[in-house]
Amino acid sequence: MAVRYTEEQLNTVDKSLLIQMFLNQQEQLQTLTAEVASLNEKMQLMMEQMILANRNRFGRSSEKMTDASQISFMEVDGTIVFFNEAEAVCDLDTPEPEHLEKSAPRPVKKKGKKEQDLSGLPTHRIDHYMTEEELTAEFGKNGWKQLPDAISRRYRFVPAKVEVEEHHIGVYADKKDGHMVKAEHPRGLLHGSAVSPTLAAAIINGKYVNAIPLYRLEQEFKRYGLVITRQNMANWMIRLGEEYLSVLYDYLHRKLYDYHVIQADETPVLVNRDGRPAGSKSYMWVYRSGYMYPDRQIVLYEYQRTRNASHPREFLKDFSGICVTDGYQVYHTLEKEKEDLTIAGCWVHGRRKFEEALATIPAEGKKESVAFLVMKQIQAIYREEGKLKELSSEERLAQRQVVIRPLVDALFAYLKQKKEQIVVKGKLQAAFTYLLNQEKYLRVFLDDGDVPMDNNASERAIRGFCIGKKNWEVIDTINGAKTSAVIYSIAETAKANNLKPYEYFEHLLTVIPEHMEDTDRSFLEELLPWSPTLPENIRK
Repeated sequence: MAVRYTEEQLNTVDKSLLIQMFLNQQEQLQTLTAEVASLNEKMQLMMEQMILANRNRFGRSSEKMTDASQISFMEVDGTIVFFNEAEAVCDLDTPEPEHLEKSAPRPVKKKGKKEQDLSGLPTHRIDHYMTEEELTAEFGKNGWKQLPDAISRRYRFVPAKVEVEEHHIGVYADKKDGHMVKAEHPRGLLHGSAVSPTLAAAIINGKYVNAIPLYRLEQEFKRYGLVITRQNMANWMIRLGEEYLSVLYDYLHRKLYDYHVIQADETPVLVNRDGRPAGSKSYMWVYRSGYMYPDRQIVLYEYQRTRNASHPREFLKDFSGICVTDGYQVYHTLEKEKEDLTIAGCWVHGRRKFEEALATIPAEGKKESVAFLVMKQIQAIYREEGKLKELSSEERLAQRQVVIRPLVDALFAYLKQKKEQIVVKGKLQAAFTYLLNQEKYLRVFLDDGDVPMDNNASERAIRGFCIGKKNWEVIDTINGAKTSAVIYSIAETAKANNLKPYEYFEHLLTVIPEHMEDTDRSFLEELLPWSPTLPENIRK
């Protein structure tokens, strides 16, 4: 129980004792204040986590800002550093338009859309004509003439079916010495197996393109009268990947070194039996060509048991150029090791940090917050970058120097000015720290017209794998994981180059087995997704 002193008692207490009592009270008050501040900080962090958890569960997934208004000027040390977008890109010498133009009218729906949609499909003609007797009964003898046909088109769906290919191979023997010769025929894909390129392509298309688990494919094939187990299909995929498709994968890996800008990302995956405790994380890495090669896209996955630097170090050992990634420190370590490697950062990752911080701020204070102002500035940078999409690399670089560099300079000047004012630990402080630590890497795109602002292309490339991962949850073995990487690589590369995956895999599994004895791998040039010699039915 606390002791309470009266005024009379205090008047009789020694002065030095009073001073000591006062100092003790002051120290206790300071300790209590610090504890309260610490509790407030913890409460703030807990509230932020609860808000973000609810947002992730129930909020919208789009990363676009709903507010498209302009940004106001701010001044630091006498210098304008936070540009209004309109002011940043204006040109006072541009002549005024002579006539005011009306806004563009709403686009009119093109005629013949149905015919255009149907034009690429094979046509099965079905005739409907009247007989001579019917015409005579209607019009009388020779009382009619033929007009142009009325044509009605509609889609016709042919359900999948399974047939047996029975190859009869001529066998011939010499009457004198008895030596035998067989007629030329396609070699079987796997010794002792009835799997064909068409069936293998159907399984690959189902599992690796459409993310259908093998147990569902097993049920679907059973409806067609084909009894094959998921174990059969898994074995086929592993063997086909190792024996044939890996040949093209390795060739694409070497081709990737020809590009001076690539992108990289990774995602965790569980493997059941890899010699570690259940639930141990492995990783699927993805490397892809940059967006400046729209007609020659390469997307490659690589399975690894860990996320350490040795894996990208080995994969990129012969690469010289720029690699766009998120803020993972492993890539920055590689840049220090390799003189011919430059790492470029991802603006989307930086923006997400501020988006998370903004989500924790009450609605009435959002538009006045620092997080909102930073996001508006990043939005302005993206808006100007979007206008450069159709330009050549040289033109894009010139415009970035004139228009976008001042916006980037302004943003980082603003961040450095405001950082000291963000004293409370939380999402906002973490966002400031992240963006400022990444400044060197985020500025790389300003000096090369081929470098994208973000790593979205890699994230899109890995999205197909992530969807499939949710459907089958885990990969069973290391061999299965490595084969999945090979097959996913070819599937995503086919899609990126506007090929039909099923037709492409069927073609690969028909051609590659015929060249397995070749020491020269130049035949793979004709199998690349952009090869002009590919059969036309493979292209979309």
